[in-house]
This record gives sequence, structure tokens and C-alpha cells, in this order.
Amino acid sequence: MSNQKNNYLGPLIIIGVLFFVFGFVTWVNATLISFFRKAFSLDNAGSYLVTFAFFISYTIMALPSSMVLKKTGFKNGMALGLLVMAVGTLIFIPAAQLVSYPLFLVGLFTIGIGLTLLQTASNPYVTILGPKESAAQRISFMGIANKLAGVISQWIFAGILLSGSAVALTAEEELKKVEVPYLIITAVLVVLAIVVRTSKGLPEVEAEEEEVSAASGAVKKTSIWQFPNLILGILAIFCYVGVEVIAADTVINYGVALGFPEEQAGKFGIYTLGGMMLGYLLGIILIPKVISQNTYLVLSGIMGIAFSLLAIFTSGIVSVYCIAFLGFAHALVWPSLWPLALDGLGKFTKTASALLIMGISGGAILPMVYGGIADKIGSEQQAYWILIPLYGYILFYAIVGHKKKSW
Repeated sequence: MSNQKNNYLGPLIIIGVLFFVFGFVTWVNATLISFFRKAFSLDNAGSYLVTFAFFISYTIMALPSSMVLKKTGFKNGMALGLLVMAVGTLIFIPAAQLVSYPLFLVGLFTIGIGLTLLQTASNPYVTILGPKESAAQRISFMGIANKLAGVISQWIFAGILLSGSAVALTAEEELKKVEVPYLIITAVLVVLAIVVRTSKGLPEVEAEEEEVSAASGAVKKTSIWQFPNLILGILAIFCYVGVEVIAADTVINYGVALGFPEEQAGKFGIYTLGGMMLGYLLGIILIPKVISQNTYLVLSGIMGIAFSLLAIFTSGIVSVYCIAFLGFAHALVWPSLWPLALDGLGKFTKTASALLIMGISGGAILPMVYGGIADKIGSEQQAYWILIPLYGYILFYAIVGHKKKSW
């Protein structure tokens, strides 16, 4: 058993580094939203095109990514994903020089394409490498790496992009701030692609075939659409990523709207990611010895609703802290959803993973909806009502949805 764990350790460390990269590139979006809003004089909805461009690529590319992985395997697919991300980060340089918001969005979309490949490969990799019962615990370690990277990237980029200046800068001067950081990120991504491609620590893994019990009368399924736990899980992922991105990426704009200085508000996203890291740590300690992963999922839905209501009905820094506590509330939704949604998928695992990745489009659509509501009613705070039904559905899936094995 000890030897088996050691066999898992090497690959999981490499995947952990990749999750760190996911987090660094993904969570800097919260800072970019506020930065682009100022540089290009955008409204709420316009600024959240950052999340739309970034996350909509998951919907468009998830199934093609599955096809690519079937040809390349998990390992080569990860290396390819890193190179595509490097192309996206490099696009930021001409975008800054041309003062072009649409070109920045193209860069974000391209980064999202690379991340789609990486996510489609790495999430089932973590689920398969080890016992199903502790999958949430393993993904929790990945989550800590992801959110720690987010804290670091937001801290660095808030200092670079949102720091005050005694002299008002032109859009061209503001946008030049992104050039050196994104050249460095591009170089790191290329190096990582080479490391992953040449590494002997990442073996190819195959999903086990679905077991069929003749005694129980179970019939082998022939279509992926015959798995209600998967289909309902896709919608749960959609809701989850929506609330995650809203909580992490709107809090800076919300802080500015409440009257906090931009430089101070620029650090508020760190609070949300810190809350998520705390939630992941608890998950590692408690799951599965003290509490099962789907019981924790039930608690996540309940806490999400509670903190959302508190954020709406409190004011000032207390309301900001409630948004941050949403990070703690939903930290383990992602690692708990994956094993529940993939349960019993067998040979359909790669395609099912791609469909679950499509659910990440919630991060594209729902922040835009939030921004549209905020612009329409003139209140970022009241727009947070959108969170209540989303957490409500996550709670439904935790209690009822994941148990459905047939329609």
C-alpha cells in the first residue's frame, strides 16, 4: 500500500505544479477586470467581458479537447495546453501596444483554450490516481496550489496594475504595465510545457471499464446521456464556477463601489481566495475520515446561501468579508462534484470530463449576468441576489441529484 502511494506521489506533485499555473493565470482576472475598466472606461458588463472571453472557451473547446486527448493521451495533451496558453499570454504584448481591448480578449480566450486542454486532462488524472473515496482530498491539495497561486498573482498584479500614481496616465501608459509580466509568464509556460513533455513522472492512465452486475440486473449503458448523475453534475459545475468567479472577480469592483480606495480594494480578491484555501485545508483534514465528501457538499450549499444573504443585508467591510467567506463556503464544491459526477462512467470518463469542463462556462455567463443586473439596478450589492438560486441548485445536487443513476 505504501509503495502504491509513492507511485501516486510523483505524478500528483507534477499535477500540483500545473494547478498552481492554472491559479496564477486564472485568478489574476479579478485584477484585470478592474484594470481594464479604468484603462478603457468600461461599465460593469463591459469589464466582465474579461471573464466571458476567458471561460467561454471551455464550452467551445471542451469536446474538441476530449478528441485531442484521445489522440495524444493525457501527458502530451497537458504539454500542448501549456503551449497554447503561452500563445495567449504573448498576445497581451501587441494588445497593449495597440491599446486594443478586443485583442486582450482574444488573448484571454486563447489562454482559456489552453487551460481547457489542461483541465480536461488533469482533473480525471487526479480522480483516477488513487481511491475514489479520497478523490476530494487529493483535489483539495490541487485546490490549495491553485488558490495560493491566485493569492500571489493578485498581490503582485494589484501592486503593478492598480497602484496609485501622482500623475494621471494615458491608456497607452497604463497598458504598458502588462508587457513585462506577461512576457515572463509566457517564458514560464513554455519551460513547463517542455518539462511535462519530457517528464517520466507522468505515466499514461486509463479509466477502468464500467462494471456491470448481471446479478443486480444492471444493463451496460451505451450512451453518456444515460448517466443522470453526470448530466445534473454538469449544471452543478455551471452554477459552482459561476458563484466562484462572481465571489472572487467582482469583489474588487464592489469594494470600489463601496468607496474603498482602488489600491486597497485591489487586495479584496485575496480574501476570497484565502477563504477557499482555508476550506481546502479543512477538507484535507476532515475528508473522508470525519465527514464524507457529499455531506460536505450539502454544507457548502447551505453556507453559500447564508453568506450570500449576509453580504446583501450587511454593509461596508462586513459585506466584503461575507463575499470572502463565500470562498470558504464553496471551496470543496469542485473536488466533491467531480467524483460524484464521474461515478460509474467507466469508458466514458474522458468524454464525461469534457462535458463537465463545458460547465465551466458558468464563469463566462453568470458574471456577465451579474454585471448586467448591477448596471440595470445601479447596485453591485443587490445584484448578489443571483447567488441564492445558484447555491440552491448545488444543494439540490448534493442531496438528490448525484444519487440518480437512471432517468
